[in-house]
Parts: sequence; structure tokens; C-alpha cells
Amino acid sequence: QVQLVESGGGLVQAGGSLRLSCAASGRTVGVHAAGWFRQAPGKEREFVAVISRGGSLLYYADSVKGRFTISGDNANNTVYLQMNNLQAEDTAFYYCVAGSERIWFRPASPDEYDYWGQGTQVTVSS
Repeated sequence: QVQLVESGGGLVQAGGSLRLSCAASGRTVGVHAAGWFRQAPGKEREFVAVISRGGSLLYYADSVKGRFTISGDNANNTVYLQMNNLQAEDTAFYYCVAGSERIWFRPASPDEYDYWGQGTQVTVSS
């Protein structure tokens, strides 16, 4: 099993920035990619970004391209999501996810990820 723990959420004004962190522990040897989904009230879970273990593969949702940056620290089994120019529509519960190489067939599908964190709230005030 792999455990994922998110941190860094909070309240920020529109145009501001936040950095989310996701620390992985447990049997991480089988994890090939990690990333983020988000879910706003009354909406379906939405893909945000994913990065491969070595950082060579990256994939972003169109809605966050140019504003969000995903990165990883393999030595510490941690993935980050730097979020800049946050807007009200970015308000959501953000979940860290992880999975095997399989996720690259459908990286935006929540069904491809084996592990999910508990989530952290991001609220952007306009």
C-alpha cells in the first residue's frame, strides 16, 4: 500500500499563489507517476496535472496550463503543485494521486490511479 498526504491548501485572493505538497510513503517502488485531481462542490472530479517518477513526462489539464507547475522530489517521495494566478474557478478540494505506468494510457481518468490522498481545500476569493 501507498499512503499519500497532502498539505499546503488554504485561502488566497484571486491572482495569488499556493504550493501544494504530497508526501508518499509505504510501498512506493511500484509508483510510476503522481499527480493531482480536484473537485469543486457539485462538480465531478477533474484532472489537474501528472508527472512521471523521473520527471520526464508531464501532462496538464488545459484549464491550468501556464498557471500551474507540477514537480517531483524523488529523494523525498514528494510531489508539488505550484499554483499561480489562482482564480475563483480553481476553488476545489485537491487530491494527490499515484499509480503505475498504466496511467499514461489515460492520464486524465481518475480510474487509472491506484492511490488517493485525503485531499486539501483550496479556496480562492474574488
